[in-house]
Amino acid sequence: MKEIIRKAEVLIDALPFIRNFCGKTLVIKYGGAAQTKDELKESFSQDIAMLNFIGIRTVIVHGGGPKISAIMEKMGKKPEFVHGQRVTDQETMDIVEMVLGGLVNKEIVSLINRQGGRAVGLSGKDGELIKARKKIIKKVTPETGVSEIVDLGLVGEVIAINPSVLDGLEKSGFIPVIAPVGVGPQGETLNINADYVAAAVASALKAEKLILLTDVPGLLDKNGKVISTLRKKQIAGLIKDGTITGGMLPKVQACTSALDQGVGKTHIVDGRVSHCLLLEIFTKEGIGTEILNA
Repeated sequence: MKEIIRKAEVLIDALPFIRNFCGKTLVIKYGGAAQTKDELKESFSQDIAMLNFIGIRTVIVHGGGPKISAIMEKMGKKPEFVHGQRVTDQETMDIVEMVLGGLVNKEIVSLINRQGGRAVGLSGKDGELIKARKKIIKKVTPETGVSEIVDLGLVGEVIAINPSVLDGLEKSGFIPVIAPVGVGPQGETLNINADYVAAAVASALKAEKLILLTDVPGLLDKNGKVISTLRKKQIAGLIKDGTITGGMLPKVQACTSALDQGVGKTHIVDGRVSHCLLLEIFTKEGIGTEILNA
């Protein structure tokens, strides 16, 4: 009987959070180990279905980089990266669109629907959901110290999100699952970083939360301990002293961009933890790092 009562207490503990977030929109970037390990795929799809059943609207933006690289190598094409960005010629773009818009997107949709959710797969090209332009980056040549423009090919950055495409689905109880592929000014297909797409979608929808699933416990300090709460004004100092670096930098930039555009809170969460979304949303302690606007 005590165990049964404990289960009821767990539900009651979650009640304030359910009441607070019911009817609100959460945007979730789904990637990393959570997207590649079967047991984590299962727990993720269960979390999304549960959120949907209790009236919390979710929009999912997914990555798929490892899968893209694996398919490229099978086809005899070597992946190439500059500053963490995939160099994307037309052949690579065809593979990206096939993997993200086809294999990965439809697997996520299927997983959620098996749990009773009503997921719908989208590409950023559908209804011109993601309008983009070619991304320009600069790289310093070591020999000369001169900054030069690097052509990444068909790599894009978000110009605008068309929220009406998502509003209609959400109001009908569907769960949008978005592949981070955008459409350029001439109708060309552009490959876009999923963290930045998730931030742009969250901003356009004025989401209550942006949650980025990662392969680390959260943002770590110099001693390797998780920084549970981080305020936006602290970020510049942490970048300067090297605390925020490498792959964590675009995630933090995505979070700050979303906060600047009216998103309530942002979170960097360990996707390797089973039911990480429920733990982050429905407990006081949470997991990972929350980044606040203050």
